[in-house]
Amino acid sequence: MKTILGCVFVLISACASGQSIQGTWQLIDSKTCFQADMKESETEKELTSKMGSNSTSTVAKLIEFKKDGSGREGVFAAGKKRGDGMNSFQYKLNGQELNFTDKKSGMILQRFVIDELTETSLKIHDAVKDCETKAFIRVK
Repeated sequence: MKTILGCVFVLISACASGQSIQGTWQLIDSKTCFQADMKESETEKELTSKMGSNSTSTVAKLIEFKKDGSGREGVFAAGKKRGDGMNSFQYKLNGQELNFTDKKSGMILQRFVIDELTETSLKIHDAVKDCETKAFIRVK
């Protein structure tokens, strides 16, 4: 009986920890190496907080990962069903590495390292430049 319960707990924990990247994600934060190195002054912090509280975003950058290893990304404006500049891509997951590949040759075009993957959030950084980070939240 104890071994059965032990096996059940192991299966539950294995299923719970295996989050999937598949779905639609919205970009909420993106930092370049330049932005990561520069510290905000007190004036910039004050202005950013004031501007952020009064404005609402009317566009969203979305990225969709499908089960078959394909995906698409684009910018969506408020009230529109279709995104502008939709780009299709292929991707592969190798452990904690996310590779964007060429459709025909399968050659890796971009490499990212997955820092965090939960049911609601995804954080990645460029495999070549650790300081370039992107944070997403799951939309669908």
